[in-house]
Amino acid sequence: MQDNVPFPDREHFLKLARARMPFGKYKGVRLMDLPEPYIIWFSRKGFPRGEIGQMLREIQDIKANGLESLFEPFRKP
Repeated sequence: MQDNVPFPDREHFLKLARARMPFGKYKGVRLMDLPEPYIIWFSRKGFPRGEIGQMLREIQDIKANGLESLFEPFRKP
């Protein structure tokens, strides 16, 4: 039996792990390091259009599901 869950795209995940906030209070901070309340604020007010909005939604899903440890290999000691 085969699951219908798509295999994660490694390149997309790497891009997500390296992406930085392009504007606002946290400009220059990696998306994975944004405080969860800031991301929740965006979810309530509306995510920006385009790729940055999609990436913020993905970060929200990762944080909401307790999967932040996926980013640990990308953090410097």
